[in-house]
Amino acid sequence: MNPFIIVLIVFGLFILFASFFTVKQQTAVVIERFGKFTSIRNSGLQLKIPIIDRVAGRVNLRIQQLDVLIETKTKDNVFIKMKVSVQFKVIQDKVYEAFYKLEYPHDQITAYVFDVVRAEVPKLILDDVFVRKDDIAIAVKRELNEAMTTYGYDIINTLVTDIDPDIQVKNAMNRINAADREKTAAEFESEAQRIRIVAKAKAEAESKKLQGQGIADQRREIARGLVESVEVLNSVGINSQEASALIVVTQHYDTLQAIGADTNSNLILLPNSPQAGSDMLNNMVASFSASNQIGETMKNQPKRPKKKIDNTSADYNPSDTSNPTDEV
Repeated sequence: MNPFIIVLIVFGLFILFASFFTVKQQTAVVIERFGKFTSIRNSGLQLKIPIIDRVAGRVNLRIQQLDVLIETKTKDNVFIKMKVSVQFKVIQDKVYEAFYKLEYPHDQITAYVFDVVRAEVPKLILDDVFVRKDDIAIAVKRELNEAMTTYGYDIINTLVTDIDPDIQVKNAMNRINAADREKTAAEFESEAQRIRIVAKAKAEAESKKLQGQGIADQRREIARGLVESVEVLNSVGINSQEASALIVVTQHYDTLQAIGADTNSNLILLPNSPQAGSDMLNNMVASFSASNQIGETMKNQPKRPKKKIDNTSADYNPSDTSNPTDEV
């Protein structure tokens, strides 16, 4: 076969295969002809003029996410690190703008996020940053939409996914939270203690009330029994005074009998009448006075002379070292 024909066949196959290309789903292909934009091709099998047309680039139409880490300062001069996640995609009708107007979309989005966050966070104190993080995310999304729509990008959502203060600030916040919880726990414990004290006082008051009623009933029954006893004694010719004395004496000996029935009792009975203390004191004073008088009398008595002792040799005792005298 002629070599020229072989070259033509190979060249023809190259031209044929170079004329077709495929585009993946959720992808757009930009076609240029001699460096000039010609068309945008969507997913599927596509045809282009070989050598003349070329694929300038492919644009991803799926939702993408960019995480931006920012360090900024709050209104109360606390430095924090924030992580903002931006979800965006290329608008399908604006692939041309996204491909030709913006060369580095990630850098552009990052710059806008830095600008908005560093404008919003310094207006808030640290506690408000945590509470109003959704407001910060909305402000970032609004600013990005206004700026990026021109370049063919749609901002789907912005999320403040992390707020990280300095470690010393976090420890201080934890201590404040712990102290507040301890204060609340102490208040509840105090309230519980107060309830217990009030309940105990009410129970004691009710107990004293019932005890008083019991004592009153007991004394009422004792009085009724005494009245009946006096009436019985009166019926046999004993007057009221004698009956009362008899009842008192009987109760006295009944009490002594009840006390003596316990063999292990250590009870000592002392007079318990109102004048008993005075009587005991007078008796003790009289005893001390009598003792002193007896002692003085014994001292004033004359000494009696001792009999003279005639010591003989038979009465000598070597161990006796005393000096016998006629008188002491």
